[in-house]
Amino acid sequence: MSEKTILRALKGERLPVPPVWMMRQAGRYLPEYRATRAQAGDFLSLCYTPDLAAEVTLQPIRRYGFDAAILFADILLLPQALGLDLWFVTGEGPRLSTVTSAAGVAALKPAAAIHDTLSPVYETVRILARELPRETTLIGFAGAPWTVATYMVAGRGTPDQAPAHAFKAEDRAAFAALIDRITEATIDYLSAQIEAGAEVVKLFDSWAGSLKGRDFDDFAVEPARRIIAALKARHPGIPVIAFPREAGPRYAGFARATGADCVALDNSVSADWAAAEVQKDGCVQGNLDPRLLVSGGEELVSETHRIVQAFSQGPHIFNLGHGITPEADPENVARMLEAIRG
Repeated sequence: MSEKTILRALKGERLPVPPVWMMRQAGRYLPEYRATRAQAGDFLSLCYTPDLAAEVTLQPIRRYGFDAAILFADILLLPQALGLDLWFVTGEGPRLSTVTSAAGVAALKPAAAIHDTLSPVYETVRILARELPRETTLIGFAGAPWTVATYMVAGRGTPDQAPAHAFKAEDRAAFAALIDRITEATIDYLSAQIEAGAEVVKLFDSWAGSLKGRDFDDFAVEPARRIIAALKARHPGIPVIAFPREAGPRYAGFARATGADCVALDNSVSADWAAAEVQKDGCVQGNLDPRLLVSGGEELVSETHRIVQAFSQGPHIFNLGHGITPEADPENVARMLEAIRG
């Protein structure tokens, strides 16, 4: 285990070549993924069929030899496990039944009840722990409470998270209770992934950037701190990556405030700034613009080299600033890897 490059970086080691994986590396840009998804019939069936979910997780490892595989699942499986209806509309994305009041929060299932729904996810982790190459790190994940809450309140993704902000403004105590329930469930969910074989876990706070001031502290920092503390108490030594996307200047100090072993960066912050302000506290992950995997060319190579160089004086895991898009060219992923690894 100590030989795995990502685990070495997460412990603070500066490596001559940064380890690399990509957010959404199992996805629609790959023809083999599209074939397996068609076999599953629909997205949720793919998530809940362990053999197929493990297969799509393994596909980018076979094709590219990434240093880590991330469990194939979805952040909205957790609200479904808490009792909400979840379905996907073709071409439009996820839909959920909603929680918009204290009564709605009270009606959610307790955190301990999530495992009946999520047990297929744990089986996927067990398959991957057996099937992955020995040098490949297995990453489990969950959505961070604020981001998950935004979907639970709105019933869908929204451009500005306005429904969640409105609930928070109208009844802060009820909204805080919703965050608490998600936090408790996330601890249990990630703990079960670790018990099944995940070696690292990641918290995706995709909408953290819409929180400001005290709200960022209460609903991005504090839930992450609670989750990380609980996981490290239960599983000493487990590394945690936190991704408070679009946190901007609040990336600085986030690792210290939450206990995260690594802070993942979006591509709205410069690598030079992050090397000075974020990497001083430990490992950073990021932060290539995903659009460069669509356009390719010399700009992809030069930007990849620039990011590697900017973070070369400390621990760094190379990744994208957000998930790879369906339009990305698989050949451009190979070019990126060649630029990183030489």
